[in-house]
Amino acid sequence: MTTWYEFSQQAPELAAFGKARLQGRVSYLGTIRSDGSPRVHPVTPIVGEELFVFMEPDSPKGKDLLRDRRYSLHCGVEDSSGGGGEFYVRGHAIFVDDTLMREQAIQVASYTPQERYILFTLSVEFAFLNTYVDGEPTPLRWRAGT
Repeated sequence: MTTWYEFSQQAPELAAFGKARLQGRVSYLGTIRSDGSPRVHPVTPIVGEELFVFMEPDSPKGKDLLRDRRYSLHCGVEDSSGGGGEFYVRGHAIFVDDTLMREQAIQVASYTPQERYILFTLSVEFAFLNTYVDGEPTPLRWRAGT
């Protein structure tokens, strides 16, 4: 599984764009419910050497990720014209129970996570950006291992 740091080394333009669109901003985390249907949650991603998300310990999204680690994450978009552009990433979530990694996430967070929050890192298996130039989409994609 690819960390954010590894992704940023392999696709620096995409990673820089993604960090600008995700860091400290509300984004939408897609998870899979126990019945297989999708669930979407607002989150505030943290981008450091890893892609992190904190959440309440009883959050449905955390329960989803503990059961099925697949996720997708999409930045918020300012308007119907695509605003500052779209960024989407997907991969697998890993529950973090490591004090040093938690400290790393807290140090780069745009807010102060509560002590009770649980933490996940999100691997980067696929990333996509889309900006609009004169109303025309200009997509760029990256896939781990290619």
